[in-house]
Amino acid sequence: MSFVLKNYEDSFFLIAGPCVVENEEITFQTASYLKKVCDKLGIQLIFKSSYRKANRSSDNSFTGLGDQKALDILKQIKNEFSLPICTDIHLPEEAVFASQVADIVQIPAFLCRQTDLLIAAAKTGKYVNIKKGQFLSPDAMEFAAKKIVNAGNGKVILTERGTTFGYQDLVVDFRGIPKMKQFGYPVVLDVTHSLQQPNQKSGVSGGQPDMIEYMAKAGIAVGVNGLFIETHPNPVIAKSDGANMLKLELIEQLLIKLVKLKKSLVF
Repeated sequence: MSFVLKNYEDSFFLIAGPCVVENEEITFQTASYLKKVCDKLGIQLIFKSSYRKANRSSDNSFTGLGDQKALDILKQIKNEFSLPICTDIHLPEEAVFASQVADIVQIPAFLCRQTDLLIAAAKTGKYVNIKKGQFLSPDAMEFAAKKIVNAGNGKVILTERGTTFGYQDLVVDFRGIPKMKQFGYPVVLDVTHSLQQPNQKSGVSGGQPDMIEYMAKAGIAVGVNGLFIETHPNPVIAKSDGANMLKLELIEQLLIKLVKLKKSLVF
């Protein structure tokens, strides 16, 4: 049975997991915990982890275990926990390879204008999650979505992940959420990447994880259909984006608050 997003107007879905597949142990630990929490709270969970990271500040940064090995781990997660999988692609030729496991093919923000990449993702027939470029207005995302639709695939998700503010910060303009929802596709707020502090002199991005709860609450308040939260058992030792990820043990209490907030709102 193919994956379908459920009831995202009345509730919200969650795209979550470690930034990249680091090893089998961390990936399984994270998936198991997220599955347990989301089942308890009635949240539809999509497990996200990149099988390869191509967008890194430094050429010394970890990029992956190897494509096939990482994708095999994601396949195990999918089968053992009955979870849909979201993972990134960076080149058109990766689309078919990733879609063997992925239920959502994700387009990184820096690549959201790449027509050949978007069309290749669309042709997999899977959901395509297009992350809004840090350099684009919300209105411009309609053109990215149309590339998917015009290639014969109406399963589009749009994700807000902040707009470049100076050289080393990102700011979320929450007016963009309702603007993008007008296009008729589910809209996600990428909470953790919106709190990233890119372009540090060290070659490793910084972040503001203490602001995750506030950012997530704001997203729910303005009506996002889904939240994207990267999480890790120990972000301090994470091999990618540790500075802005949420510690895994904190996610249950956050989600409890978000579910209560969502139920209290009338749109």
